[in-house]
Amino acid sequence: MPGQDNNVTMENVRIIFRNFAGKEGLYNREGDRNFAVLLDDKTAEAMAADNWNIKHLRAREEGDKDQAYLQVSVNFKGRPPRIVMITSRGRTTLKEDECELLDWADITTADLIVRPYEWAVNGKTGIKAYLQSIFVTIQEDALELKYADLDDIPSRGGRSDD
Repeated sequence: MPGQDNNVTMENVRIIFRNFAGKEGLYNREGDRNFAVLLDDKTAEAMAADNWNIKHLRAREEGDKDQAYLQVSVNFKGRPPRIVMITSRGRTTLKEDECELLDWADITTADLIVRPYEWAVNGKTGIKAYLQSIFVTIQEDALELKYADLDDIPSRGGRSDD
């Protein structure tokens, strides 16, 4: 079984199929948090040779190559991942109930580490990727940048203390 030294670090990657909320959908069971990372050919070939579960998106245009990607599971049972959102105000570590914010965020860059889990079912084997940590830089709009220096005030449901 792969050990700690078989973790894979990926920098400045593009993530797709985001489901940090774990919502049920056509390709997802309720509670399964996950996303996918697009891979360059060299990385995809190396990971496939090591038995990672590399998949491919079909090319949209004739003559284009299929795009390799790796499905990454986000699991908070056992050893939870570290999920950090970076903005102009600094970095915020997201908890399990907050990580779904990344499903809708405009992400400019993502750096992450995945850890391997070796599986065997009905004579088939492979390596599934689990998120160990991710640092995601968020693209902020003009108003977020304009008011970035102001502190957030907790919401009180429309009530005031006056």
